[in-house]
Amino acid sequence: MRDGKEIKTVAIIGLGALGILIGNKLSKSMLKENLRIVADPKRIERYKSEGIYDMGELCDFNYVSSDEKSDPADLVIFAVKFNALPNALEAVKNQVGEDTLFLSVLNGISSEELISRAYGAERVIYAVAQGMDAVKEGNKLTYLNRGTVFFGDDRAGEKKESVDRVEHFFKRVSLPHEKVDDIKRRIWNKFMLNVGINQVLAVFGDTYIDAQSPGETQDVMLAAMREVIPLAHKEGVDLSEADIPYWIGIINTLNPQGKPSMRQDVEAKRPSELEMLGGTVLRLAQKHAIETPVNKMLYERLKEIEAAY
Repeated sequence: MRDGKEIKTVAIIGLGALGILIGNKLSKSMLKENLRIVADPKRIERYKSEGIYDMGELCDFNYVSSDEKSDPADLVIFAVKFNALPNALEAVKNQVGEDTLFLSVLNGISSEELISRAYGAERVIYAVAQGMDAVKEGNKLTYLNRGTVFFGDDRAGEKKESVDRVEHFFKRVSLPHEKVDDIKRRIWNKFMLNVGINQVLAVFGDTYIDAQSPGETQDVMLAAMREVIPLAHKEGVDLSEADIPYWIGIINTLNPQGKPSMRQDVEAKRPSELEMLGGTVLRLAQKHAIETPVNKMLYERLKEIEAAY
């Protein structure tokens, strides 16, 4: 990979909440042809006919078929649901060249590893999006908080040049971001939050206001989060009880009537990211012989809910 190559072309795959948030923001500062929304032809036809709206604004996106050959993108951003990542890895192959970097804003702790297997670990910038409360209903996105993309080097300085390229690009397009040294810990921290708030609100059918207020919902959420801490330690990540108050503070800034993505999935009767969250917790618990009863209960309840669709 050549040093110092400026990021000028970006391909995004996935127009869920984060894909729209990031894509529409980038579209304000990039040439239209340099920002590519990659999808299959049928999905592109639907995007064009129905439109994609960000807070009532029709997004003016450049759609590129996954089958279309093109010059390589400098940066590929994965914003799909975790269940769709294997297909997305294949769908972006025509966007990839020797200098292409990859960044994932998926929830969970596994997407970077899967991207690394497909395209090489040296290309992957670890990242996590925090602080957004977006709700996507159909083709329309609403939110109070856009959030921030945290990113960094997972290899103790080995990717410094690539991380600096991403930072320079984010500054140029005014995307809210923060470069951090402890990116893996950040990703695990966000995973801990999602294990709690996504699963609990999906099971109990509540909005953020119920997680913001003392009571059973908040208690179960915090218990599920706490079960992640010993698993993180076994995986070499230093989470602690002291991280919990930070997330309570973040939750309290979210739109009280907003809903996390898993709750939105349940309401729409579509497959959720249960395996990425609760499923991962249970697999790690089995691996390390650690009991996680709250997550086991939530996992089983969500399995029942999805089976009843």
